[in-house]
Amino acid sequence: MSGVSDPTVMTPEAAPDNEMHDVLVIGGGPAGSSCAYWLAEAGWDVALVEKKVFPREKTCGDGLTPRSVRQIADMGLEDSLSGAHRYGGLRAHAFGKVMDLAWPSHPGFPDYGYVITRHDLDGLVNQRAAEAGATIWQGTEAIEPILDDGPADPSGLAGCRGALVKDKATGQRREIRARYVVVADGSNSRFGRAIGASRNRQQPMGLALRGYYTSPGHEEPFIESHLDIRTADGEIVPGYGWIFPLGDGRVNVGVGLLSTDKRWKGINTGTLMDHFVAWAPKEWELSPATALGAPTGGKLPMGLSVGPRVGPNVLVAGDASGAVNPFNGEGIAYGLETGRLAAASIGEALNGGGTTSLRRYEERLDEAYGLYYEVARTFIRVISDPRLMRICVGTGMYSETLMSWILRIMANLLRPDEIGPAEAAYRAMARLAALVPEPA
Repeated sequence: MSGVSDPTVMTPEAAPDNEMHDVLVIGGGPAGSSCAYWLAEAGWDVALVEKKVFPREKTCGDGLTPRSVRQIADMGLEDSLSGAHRYGGLRAHAFGKVMDLAWPSHPGFPDYGYVITRHDLDGLVNQRAAEAGATIWQGTEAIEPILDDGPADPSGLAGCRGALVKDKATGQRREIRARYVVVADGSNSRFGRAIGASRNRQQPMGLALRGYYTSPGHEEPFIESHLDIRTADGEIVPGYGWIFPLGDGRVNVGVGLLSTDKRWKGINTGTLMDHFVAWAPKEWELSPATALGAPTGGKLPMGLSVGPRVGPNVLVAGDASGAVNPFNGEGIAYGLETGRLAAASIGEALNGGGTTSLRRYEERLDEAYGLYYEVARTFIRVISDPRLMRICVGTGMYSETLMSWILRIMANLLRPDEIGPAEAAYRAMARLAALVPEPA
């Protein structure tokens, strides 16, 4: 599965003869800014509102995988990452073993990634949208949707003709109207809920906490993942710990936990983080004394668990749609990709396709992620059992070949042009997923 490559955004046939924008994007993170960039680059009149002012902090692991780099490069932004830390793969730790795994070769993605804080990255992507011609209002919060007075859509999403927004500096309110609206305001999408989107609570939710530390390992050539994180009493939990070098004297350190089973819902992520920092390899020199501040956390709806995602004239993208990869908790790539897919569908709709073209967005999501996320959801239900987790990961850590297959699958870097061992293993997992019913 190669996923998103280069969906085309159709250009305008003629400028609209009114004062409305073609598109209003709610949220200026990777999904919203990507969508705004691709539409503005094609010549459409795009407005974007972002409640914060860049640069701003964002809780994240800060790692750009090859999928993210591909999207950044397609936007003409990779040169802007020249000061970021470039890395070549993943160092996996589990059950006393360590393995360095280089990113695999792939016809559509590079074999390297970057580590860059969201404080820096999100501003770069948003500025790229502005350079393409999008109108950006920072420090402007979308208070509520301007709902369509037409009949209710069978999808469950209300029609939306714009938003009432507030300038957070002055408190001034005004309306911004558009022919189409894209909701990309993050995992706790208040705007999405206001038009009828909600999370399927039977699907997995990720819980993550991260902090920054000074470390002599800040220039390491691999990002590090610990696949057997444990509670204070030694019990393995479904999730992982990470240490991502930033190349500037700092490392990003965090823990991610899957709330896939009632046994794990009571775990305190702060306590889990403290235990991970104390347990991490000593060469990183992590301790409360090297911490650069209190860790911050958040919830991550995953596997496209939020819906509906298409309405009469509205689409939901990025974390607001639950687009995070359940295999590894990666969200940046899927924000950039779903923003681009949303732009392609809206471009078709603006060029005369209307609602029929807009609904193509759901088809695009299914083509890119449908089966893959189904397999991922099955996989994480399996590893929620500590015994099966030990068998799966513990066995893999004895074989570099097997772990390289697992890396290719979990990072969504399967090759579309050949069926190698990783692709064959994925197909076997897909057959298994078809036999395991999803929660009702």
